[in-house]
Amino acid sequence: MGFNGQAADALAFYQGVFGGKLDITRYSEMPMEEAPGEPDWVMHGQLELDNGITLMAADGPESRTSGNVEICLYGDDQAELEGLFQKLGEGGTVALPFEPAPWGSWFGQLTDRFGIVWMLEGGSAE
Repeated sequence: MGFNGQAADALAFYQGVFGGKLDITRYSEMPMEEAPGEPDWVMHGQLELDNGITLMAADGPESRTSGNVEICLYGDDQAELEGLFQKLGEGGTVALPFEPAPWGSWFGQLTDRFGIVWMLEGGSAE
């Protein structure tokens, strides 16, 4: 995921949602004469989740961060997905509430406070 000065805040937010171990390297920590951003910006950030998934993010110039990012989460535990949906939606905008979908599972879509679109699906709506 690319950000324009908000990668550290976004990764801290996602750590609050998902847990895991956060590791951030800033441009100021690298031996570079000319960095493409501010010294405190994140050059490489990763959040390693306990389930083996790693979310990665960095800051960069606006041209590098333009475009849409959509992340889909699928699981069997409807209650867990609903909890993640609520946490991810804090400060964001819900496009479709997390509720039973016509195809038989639960589904919801939101844009978080950092502009990332999340779609969560799973569990049985029966």
